[in-house]
Amino acid sequence: MAIAAAWLCSGLASETRAETPWLEASSEHFVIYAQDSERDITQFSQQLERYHAGMAFALDSKMPVPSPSNRVTVYVVRTAKEVRQLYGGDSKYLNGFYVPNAGGSLAIVPTVDSGNGAITMSMVVLLHEYAHHFLISSSSMSMPRWFSEGAAEFFASSKFEQDGSVWLGRPANHRAGELYYAADVKVADLLDPTEYDKRKHTSYDAFYGRSWLLYHYLTFDTVRKGQLTRYVNLLREGKGQRAAAVEAFGDFDVLQKELDRYLAKRQMTALKLAADKVPIGAVAIRPLSAGQAAMMPVRIRSKRGVTPEDAKTLLAQARSVAARFPADAAVLAALAECEYDAGNDKEAIAAADAAITIDPSQVNAYVQKGLALFRAAPEADDTKAAYKAARAPFIALNRIENDHPLPLVYFYRSFVEQGEEPTPLALNGLIRATQLAPFDLGLRMNLGQALLHAGRPEDARTILTPVAYDPHGGGGADYARRMIERIDKDPSWKGEGGVGEDDEEVAETSAGS
Repeated sequence: MAIAAAWLCSGLASETRAETPWLEASSEHFVIYAQDSERDITQFSQQLERYHAGMAFALDSKMPVPSPSNRVTVYVVRTAKEVRQLYGGDSKYLNGFYVPNAGGSLAIVPTVDSGNGAITMSMVVLLHEYAHHFLISSSSMSMPRWFSEGAAEFFASSKFEQDGSVWLGRPANHRAGELYYAADVKVADLLDPTEYDKRKHTSYDAFYGRSWLLYHYLTFDTVRKGQLTRYVNLLREGKGQRAAAVEAFGDFDVLQKELDRYLAKRQMTALKLAADKVPIGAVAIRPLSAGQAAMMPVRIRSKRGVTPEDAKTLLAQARSVAARFPADAAVLAALAECEYDAGNDKEAIAAADAAITIDPSQVNAYVQKGLALFRAAPEADDTKAAYKAARAPFIALNRIENDHPLPLVYFYRSFVEQGEEPTPLALNGLIRATQLAPFDLGLRMNLGQALLHAGRPEDARTILTPVAYDPHGGGGADYARRMIERIDKDPSWKGEGGVGEDDEEVAETSAGS
């Protein structure tokens, strides 16, 4: 299930873009592609890495470095108009978006101004979405919506100094208008969602602003020191949202009055982390080859996802570029992806094989070959042999990148798609894939269903809860909530029969990768 989150972004200061080469900035947690100067793309990459390090320090989180393919890839395009065209639909106010996927999380943004370290609205929303990515990756525990959004807003107002230090928890000035002019949201609405849900919400309200305010207050107020940690621990113990809030914070009316006074303050506390508190690794910069640069517009569109009609148009462009650069392995891997998107499995396999022959480390070539073989397998005369062949590219990929989640996902699926009972090893592989990519909610949904089928309802409930309380909501969240309700009512349920009328649609959109 791909979750797209809207961003308002401006832009990496650029020179004359038509003459500026495409560069790749590779770091521990991000890969950035942009037509920009080496200085600017390096600074942008360093700021994102320092942001990650700052969150890790503030939250005392020690996450392992992701495998290369599990980093967030940021594609920087020319304008917000181009972003909206890539996103599609009625998106006239959209200026960027983010899609979390196992082995392929990406952001598409207009050029980002990282020059002076000041935080524009573009960076605020970028950082907000990465905060969600970080939070769900660092903890298996789902958080109430106010807490999730409040934390994301708290970190999103960061600032980067030239000496490498980072400010966290600065005032969310971008929420000032909302806090003063939008429909108010009370403390009780935040801490007890049943109160918020009682009312019809026909216009924009101050939910995000008030969530930030409450999180900021509970983080920095000395009188209430420790209460936020107590609240989280109570939730972890299984207390309901209202009960946990009452026990941790006391009377909601008292807290409401304190919060109103806090909002009226002329100055607020923020946390400054010196450079030695947010150490980062090196950023590797490389110019893309002429073929990769020519293929980049096709690659971005393909990674975004295409309709069957768009796939045909894009394929013609990809074939044209590949004809000019037949010896560029990355170009051929991108061609394989376009062939697959257009439904041409044999051609996708041929292009992938050609890419692997030139460069055996081309990860995307193994992925596209495996996907094409999996799609063709049901129609084979010997399906068992076909699925064995379909697993082979993913096994090869696993040898290259041991922590890539897709080989684990497709090893499990090779049993399910043949109507066979997955082995314990296959189920453990799916569990490991979800540990590697906890931000992929579609993958979580698949694992939840697998655990149910295996007779592990409590484990399924744990895996499904972050999906059910996804701050962006949607059909997947509704379906996961209904699954959890069914588990609670009938612990012996193994997922048979589904939970409602939209089962088929949700199963489709929850296919992981």
